[in-house]
Amino acid sequence: MTTENSVHEHAVQLAHVMSAICTRTLNHFAEEAKINGESLKDAFERYEIDYAWHVLGSERLREATLACMAQRHSLVATEAQKASLAGILKSAAEAQAPELLMSFDNEVPEKLADSLCAAWAGRPLSPVSVQAA
Repeated sequence: MTTENSVHEHAVQLAHVMSAICTRTLNHFAEEAKINGESLKDAFERYEIDYAWHVLGSERLREATLACMAQRHSLVATEAQKASLAGILKSAAEAQAPELLMSFDNEVPEKLADSLCAAWAGRPLSPVSVQAA
């Protein structure tokens, strides 16, 4: 793989991550908790909310993506593929505004596993398969 292809693949995969996440500000999240009649603390615990950059940069999200690759696609990632995954998630974390929150239940692992496995197999990922993930 050439450097140009590698940079392009990284950008494509980063776009998949960015389209899969759902972020909120603290004020928006607090308003949702209020509407649901729960305390902010209870809402944070129930939804496992943290800063988006922390969630995206977490070992938990990397491991969940690797598990999806194995379960959904029977792919055990190589060290190079693991490094690529870590780079994509690091870039996504760095792109987040410091005040944005997200939960660990976003569909990032599933969508990223699907798109990476398709790219590594040399198949284009269609918009339909992204939505179905």
